Amino acid sequence: IDVTKDRGDFKTLSEQERFIFTKNLGYQILLDSIQSRGILHLLEDCTNLEIESFCETWAFFEQIHSRSYTHIIKNVYPNPSEIFDEISRDEEIIKRASSVTEYYDSLINNIGNETLYDKKKKLYLTIVSIQILEFVRFYVSFACSYYFAEQNKMIGNASIIKLINRDENLHGGFTRFLLKTLEMNPDEGFQEVIKDCEPIVYKMWEDA
Repeated sequence: IDVTKDRGDFKTLSEQERFIFTKNLGYQILLDSIQSRGILHLLEDCTNLEIESFCETWAFFEQIHSRSYTHIIKNVYPNPSEIFDEISRDEEIIKRASSVTEYYDSLINNIGNETLYDKKKKLYLTIVSIQILEFVRFYVSFACSYYFAEQNKMIGNASIIKLINRDENLHGGFTRFLLKTLEMNPDEGFQEVIKDCEPIVYKMWEDA
């Protein structure tokens, strides 16, 4: 998608709008980078071939999303490297992203003597965290991008976001399917975990 017009539009934005647009892009890049690396860790406890195929495709698309944001930055900013360098140093962006990475980290960094209950709890909370990311955190960033398009500015960016938004609808629906399956199917053995985690899950949604 051509973002040539966006380069000119960006110069007409106010200082505050340029700040919001830039920080939002940085946040989107970091979250999609996390997702593209994290999703496949769900497969370590997966025995369903359809879910495995979906997650592998999902991770691939999250990488496409991250590269799409990179495409925007490279074509809009006169010195893109400054923007990329700033992402990893921005305390607010890191703080927002850490609410996602903490559950991935907990799932990935298993210690040897964990019980099956502990492992299921980590997996369940990670899936909840992903659902919140797909249905809330990403959508907040999309709304920010659509705002500029409503002002007839940064249209190329919004066109890219519209395609990414379509993907996230699918990803969010998939996490909803997974959580519903764990909740409704006693054979999965998650009933006790789900009940015990309810206060944590409410707090996770409130924090988001």
